[in-house]
Amino acid sequence: MRPQKKIKIALTGGIGTGKTFISKQFLDKGIPVFYADEEAKKLYLSKKTLTFFKENYGDIFFTNSELDFTKLSNFVFSNPKNRKQIEKFIHPLVMQQFEEWVSLQDADIVILESAIVFEAGLESFFDKIIVVDAPLEFRIERIKKRNSHLSDQEILQRIQSQIDQEEKRNRADFVIWNG
Repeated sequence: MRPQKKIKIALTGGIGTGKTFISKQFLDKGIPVFYADEEAKKLYLSKKTLTFFKENYGDIFFTNSELDFTKLSNFVFSNPKNRKQIEKFIHPLVMQQFEEWVSLQDADIVILESAIVFEAGLESFFDKIIVVDAPLEFRIERIKKRNSHLSDQEILQRIQSQIDQEEKRNRADFVIWNG
């Protein structure tokens, strides 16, 4: 008997919309969730990625020979060109990890949670896309709670670096309002 194709769902939305909260609701229902940001952070510490950074950017991201995520974040969010260069390298690695993870799941439905599905052009990997949305003031409040070191300007810069929520809603198969 041929194995049944798994249904792959992307759960996306801008920073601070509450994707992680919603993903936990799916986990409670027995649907496995792959957290792309967590996997990307692991990949940032891999030898392959560290070599890529050193070869392309020198030691600008390193403190005591370790990757400095604050420097990396400032570099990525300070210039769209910088972000695109790094994403072009890291996104295929994350999707490779996702596909390997999918093959190990027993469930018929799997979810990838990521803020940048549309920005990274990953739509074709998924059968359905769910966008989580929330009012801007809720988003800013949520971001401040988990990233108290960020200024309002830095938060707005990160929000504006992503595709507008209205466009994401228009491109989605389903929208979950989390306000």
